[in-house]
Amino acid sequence: MIATTNSTEGGTQTDTYQVSPCSPSLLVGLQPQLISFSAVNILLSITAFLGNFLILVALNKETSLHPPSKLLYRCLATTDLLVGIVTQPLYATYWLSLVHEHWSLCRYVRNVVNISSFALCSVSLLTLTAISVDRLLALLLGIRHRAILTVERTRILTATFWVISVASGSFSVTHTRISIWYAIILILSCSVISIASYTKIFRTLSHYQAEVQDHAQQQPSQTTALNMERYRKVVSSALLMQLALVVCYAPKLIILVVKIYRKKTYSSHVLVVNGITSILTYFNSTLNPFLYCWKSKKINIAQTPRDTICLTFLRHSVFLLLSSLTEINGESKKRGKLAVAVSKMAFFLRIDRLSEGQKQTERKKEGINNLVSFFVLFYVESFC
Repeated sequence: MIATTNSTEGGTQTDTYQVSPCSPSLLVGLQPQLISFSAVNILLSITAFLGNFLILVALNKETSLHPPSKLLYRCLATTDLLVGIVTQPLYATYWLSLVHEHWSLCRYVRNVVNISSFALCSVSLLTLTAISVDRLLALLLGIRHRAILTVERTRILTATFWVISVASGSFSVTHTRISIWYAIILILSCSVISIASYTKIFRTLSHYQAEVQDHAQQQPSQTTALNMERYRKVVSSALLMQLALVVCYAPKLIILVVKIYRKKTYSSHVLVVNGITSILTYFNSTLNPFLYCWKSKKINIAQTPRDTICLTFLRHSVFLLLSSLTEINGESKKRGKLAVAVSKMAFFLRIDRLSEGQKQTERKKEGINNLVSFFVLFYVESFC
């Protein structure tokens, strides 16, 4: 710790300030964990890049989506893509600089990581909130939604997101306390707005569903079952989206609150916990393509064998992430492999159910899937 003595009218006061994160006193016995953090960030960088790149390609080909909604999806995918190709590789470099004790590089990279992380995660969180509000307005306004939410207004909104986020990122180095308060307020406000929007969506859909059921009792038809199934899909999709947001950002929010009230405390334990919460936050950039775009039937991702290869590699990379996270927590390698095996089994069972109506298409992809699976599983057996 670094201590300074200040003279006051009532005597002498000693203030203790936190050790710099780029300090050798924090690294005793942490080299394995830091290497694991670096490996996980590299893996998440690959998955975030592939997933969001495919989303951008698919959105470029898609013409049925409402243009303002497509612009929000593009903003989200672009932000998460930048997290994958900028922030996460730099974060991996930061952990490696600690391991190899390159202190000047460590301090420089950490500042760049703070700026990019604050800026990009802020844009991503604001865009996710805008998407939830957009869905609510589309449900409540109907046709008027297209007249109110125009492309020009959406561009102004996204530009505002970027300006605010870049400004907050620049403050993260020079005014750390202000940036932490901004992050706390941003996460809380966006979470409240998203929860309120989805709650209103659920209530509105429940009201519509009750009307459909009453109408079906008077005039029986198959529309009731179809509407119920559609209702369940909307509810489950929205719940998954909100759950992912809470799981990824809540731990980071707790750490930020702790930093506010214990700003003069920093230790190796805080370094490890901060690394884990940052990984969870970045993991949201990998989940967003699945939860926000791949759930939509309007966006067809796997249109070519090249896309199939990317999707297969992305899927198995997520399985490898489960194994890596168990290694960070000190679990045995067997549990990591078990997590991979269970996830693979659940995925292929789901594919078997979904492929009944598209057997010919699935057979064409089966060979590519098996080839990529062989190499990925070979990597798991060799290094995990």
